[in-house]
Amino acid sequence: MQQLKTTGIYQKSNKFYTINPESCKNIKVYGENLRTFKGVQYRSWNPFRSKLAAVLSKKMINLPFHPSNSILYLGAATGTTVSHFSDIFTDGWIFAVEPSPIAAKTLMTLIKQRQNIIPVIEDANHPDRYVHLITDKVDFLYQDISQRNQAEIFAKNAKLFLKKKGEGILMVKARSIDVAMKPQDAYALVKTQLKDFGLEINDIIELSPYEKDHAAILIKNK
Repeated sequence: MQQLKTTGIYQKSNKFYTINPESCKNIKVYGENLRTFKGVQYRSWNPFRSKLAAVLSKKMINLPFHPSNSILYLGAATGTTVSHFSDIFTDGWIFAVEPSPIAAKTLMTLIKQRQNIIPVIEDANHPDRYVHLITDKVDFLYQDISQRNQAEIFAKNAKLFLKKKGEGILMVKARSIDVAMKPQDAYALVKTQLKDFGLEINDIIELSPYEKDHAAILIKNK
């Protein structure tokens, strides 16, 4: 098992893993494989179930992760990717924003097992509703939301919560931008919008074949 330059993520035979915490030993979150190597239990990170794993599968990027980092996750859903962030940021916090009561119910089960996830049952369109919960700026902003104004949501939250020089990833869902628009044009539109909001674009990575008509836009806060 080889650790990537990105702290907390491991690779073996072109597959990615994070370490399952001792408190969650032998517990699966979404049916992932568990593998023990030299006495340490690892959870496989499925690129067909998690878009961040898809990003790593497409391009070996060096993410600015440290165990003590804090992250704001917009669109946490049931917690598939959140759980891997929990494995990585062992000494930090994951603020998991999710408006759906149905998804949040599953997310709350995950939170009972892991002490570094803070649930925020709110709409990411309205960051003013949870500004009182996030009193310090976060190191990383991650968004996976199927709405037409994806760039605006990301930018509003970055302005309020992301540290200067902090980084983030916006998972762009092209069909949510405009079903009639070519995916590449949708990515270009979101890129322009993010730049207009004052964010710096580091990279754009298309996620096919893992996710159709999706791309990850990597940003840095100025």
